[in-house]
Amino acid sequence: MRSRYRGLFDLGGRNAMVTGGLGILGRHFCHGLAEFGANVAVLDLDEGGCREFAAELAGEHGVRAVGIGCDVSDACSVKDAVKAAAGELGPIAVLHNNAATKSANLESFFAPFEDYSLEQWRGIMSVNIDGMFLMAQAVGRHMAEQGRGGSIVQTASIYGIMAPDKRIYEGSLYLGVQIGTPAVYSASKAAVIGLTRYLAAYWAERGIRVNTLVPGGVESGQNGTFRKQYSARVPLGRMASPREMVGALIYLASDASSYVTGQSIVVDGGLSAW
Repeated sequence: MRSRYRGLFDLGGRNAMVTGGLGILGRHFCHGLAEFGANVAVLDLDEGGCREFAAELAGEHGVRAVGIGCDVSDACSVKDAVKAAAGELGPIAVLHNNAATKSANLESFFAPFEDYSLEQWRGIMSVNIDGMFLMAQAVGRHMAEQGRGGSIVQTASIYGIMAPDKRIYEGSLYLGVQIGTPAVYSASKAAVIGLTRYLAAYWAERGIRVNTLVPGGVESGQNGTFRKQYSARVPLGRMASPREMVGALIYLASDASSYVTGQSIVVDGGLSAW
């Protein structure tokens, strides 16, 4: 009989955690995991929002879901969140290490490199890489202790593997603020890729796979000038929609990628191809 492959993508009965679950991409990631059968723990700073969204996931997809408030930059908060998720759902099989931050003050976040403050740099790094470390450490330890393996997927960015083209930002606005890509963002996302490769080798013997999802530009409030100029740099001629990132996550979270670890799956419309 010919092998059947559809079931490789089935996440039924598995328990997943998603950090940054209330974000623009995070909500789509949670819906995708739940649609493919996973029970989902939604983690973000707003515990009430997480609980409300978890109820939405459970009602729409018929899975178990729990909302947990968590500051990924705080070791105690991370430890408590992992304990709560495992207590509510059972052993964690999938971690989507997705949380990242810009800044409450967008103007300071987009400040020129020469004027960037160390305080701002450290604040971004505390979430974008310290948070990745803390969450991967806590959930990886949990997976290793359970002895069932697992999949950890970490969200980076196209600007973790290539430099931004400054020309696309001329006249470009995000939520009304002149934008660019600060060095702290690129540096933190490049660090995510390095951490992924290290952990993939470190935990391979425990059956824990670790990969990186690398999104290109996603439509999320940029003005028309930015969308036009960015799209002109992309072979497919457009920015991505948030839902176009979900398929790569399902692949990396499921048995469809059972022989894939330490890799960066780039979903960028071809931007990095030229």
